[in-house]
Amino acid sequence: MPDLFSQLPDSSFNLLPFDGEVNYHGKLMQQAEADSFFHGLMSDIPWENDQHIIFGKRIVTKRKMAWFGDEAFAYTYSQVTRTAFPWTKALKDLKSMVEKVSGETYNSCLLNLYHVGEEGMGWHSDDEKELKKDGAIASLSFGAERKFQFKHKKTGDQVDVFLEHGSMLLMKGTVQTHWLHRLPPTKKVLKPRINLTFRTIVGIE
Repeated sequence: MPDLFSQLPDSSFNLLPFDGEVNYHGKLMQQAEADSFFHGLMSDIPWENDQHIIFGKRIVTKRKMAWFGDEAFAYTYSQVTRTAFPWTKALKDLKSMVEKVSGETYNSCLLNLYHVGEEGMGWHSDDEKELKKDGAIASLSFGAERKFQFKHKKTGDQVDVFLEHGSMLLMKGTVQTHWLHRLPPTKKVLKPRINLTFRTIVGIE
């Protein structure tokens, strides 16, 4: 019987042609373990609707989010500031897992809950001033498989990757400087997806 992990993608392969490094590690766990984490995160995380300030107007999204960290870090994006919750046991376990696989360390995690495929995230870079410059960001996905896209800021080159249930994508180097990324909406996906991006906050006064 073939082993689940015998068909993992080559995690050393850089998905980007230049100006940064993105490695897809595939599934880090068996189906049952991924299912357990997914259901636990759905029920145990204090999810809140995300908010953005656009042209001075507050927009509340259907997508929900939560922010966790080693300390009560303040993190500002889309002109809204969030304060980190302390780690749950499940998030600590997942943090240890991605640190072991990626060879990096992280002190915070932003979680997003997309109820259906029509909920997505527009083009952006994770380059806020609180984040470590060129720091690694490990993205864990649970639930529905979704397409994830990168687009170079100058050339327009585009790279697509499908993120599976229980999988990890690692972004490092100058990715955030030169590339945008997004989770495009789709009507084909009717199930929820949870995404965790482990990152490093620095320069907090």
